[in-house]
Amino acid sequence: MRPRLLAPGTITAKCKPAGRLGFGFGRRFFLLILLGVLWCVPAFWSNKFFLIMAAWDACVFAAWAVDLWLLPRAGRLTVERSWTGTASLSNNVDIMVQVQNESAVPLACSVLEDVPQSLRNEPAVVEIKIPRRSSASQTYTVRPLQRGDIEIGGAYLRYQSLARFAERWARADLKQTIRVYPDLEEAKRQNIYLSRARQIELEKRLVRQRGMGREFESLREYREGDEFRNICWTATARRGKHVTKIYQVERSQAVWLVIDAGRLLRAKVGDLSKLDLATNAALSLAQIALYSGDRVGLLVYGRKVQQRIGLGKGLSHMRLLMDGLANAHEEIAEADHLYAASSLLQIQNPDSAEEMYETVAAQEIVQRREQLISRVRDKGALALEIHPNKLTTTIVNQYLEIKERSLI
Repeated sequence: MRPRLLAPGTITAKCKPAGRLGFGFGRRFFLLILLGVLWCVPAFWSNKFFLIMAAWDACVFAAWAVDLWLLPRAGRLTVERSWTGTASLSNNVDIMVQVQNESAVPLACSVLEDVPQSLRNEPAVVEIKIPRRSSASQTYTVRPLQRGDIEIGGAYLRYQSLARFAERWARADLKQTIRVYPDLEEAKRQNIYLSRARQIELEKRLVRQRGMGREFESLREYREGDEFRNICWTATARRGKHVTKIYQVERSQAVWLVIDAGRLLRAKVGDLSKLDLATNAALSLAQIALYSGDRVGLLVYGRKVQQRIGLGKGLSHMRLLMDGLANAHEEIAEADHLYAASSLLQIQNPDSAEEMYETVAAQEIVQRREQLISRVRDKGALALEIHPNKLTTTIVNQYLEIKERSLI
């Protein structure tokens, strides 16, 4: 997923007057007024200096009025906000503010962006000098510390001519909702794993992997040593002789990302919560799994399921996963793990009735086997779970390991 495709859109708005009056006094006006106060010193000896001071102040006010009249109205300015990259957790991204001046007066403009503290701790202020009938831009940097949808307000402008006697105030309605994703840069740093995942996928395509997988490959006549459970009884009945199912290692596995968003994940590790770190890791794993050819799904839960995205592949599915991870949020209550497990089982529908019965039977067998092994080990005996084809080698190796550790 290219980061540029995930960047928030560009937004543009015409300026409108801000404040009750929409104008004010510039810095140079106050400076000259203060200088005029100096005429009070010689006024102690002669009253005519009061007249000079009044004339001075009148000239300053006249200059202010002319400068204000020459300043363009707010409607002749247009502000545009654009993002140079994707907003992702703990990564700097630049925002460019561009102001277009349609008047014949060069302007010095100060722009204050209404940016929440989760993006930037300091006020987002940029100073822009705009030539007449032209545009200019400046950038500032934000560093998101919160995932999900975040509201950004408008822009507030204070602009002056080069004389700087007067200034006008304006605002631009640039309200925008952006989405902050998990740490995309961390996912980029996993390129070595992505390369390895792609290599594994290519090897799978070149080499047919037969074995004890669950993906059906073909049928063949029964041979000595084949497992009894792999006999296909329907084909055996049709052909009048035993037929064995041949399986291969699955090329496309189902990978579920299950994330707990309960209160324990609210704890902070530095600037980020544990849930933030979990979503970062989940994003990296999802990217690697999809590149490996596997299908990936997502389940984020607290007391209820927050995000549920089914298994899928491709860039569009990766975008869905990123959106789901971005919108995951911590809850103040403990997560309901049993409810999440039940929800996960409900969306894993078997492909056929035969697969359903096989799965249920396998779960029961596995549970009984674990109970039996646990009971044997509780009595102090050594219990091993070994594939029949590796029985002799494994038992001998285990015996030698026990002797080496002086356990018997």
